[in-house]
Amino acid sequence: MKVLLQSKATGLYLKSANATTASADEALDFMGSTQAAEFCAENKIRGMQIVLRFDEEHYNIVLPMLNGRSELAPRVQVA
Repeated sequence: MKVLLQSKATGLYLKSANATTASADEALDFMGSTQAAEFCAENKIRGMQIVLRFDEEHYNIVLPMLNGRSELAPRVQVA
């Protein structure tokens, strides 16, 4: 499983604090959702969601974020 940050507006993944990519393989992979949310808060990055990405894409889970903090209820992404 990978823990990625994805732009809600564009669907692109975060590659660094100031760069995005369409490729999940090139995206920053965090140790957990807490670290991903903290990265957003520390770097003042808004408009992101946390994606728990699995080898089989239909198992992916999207965790919307508000102001750099993960919301409580995850949303399962249907492929």
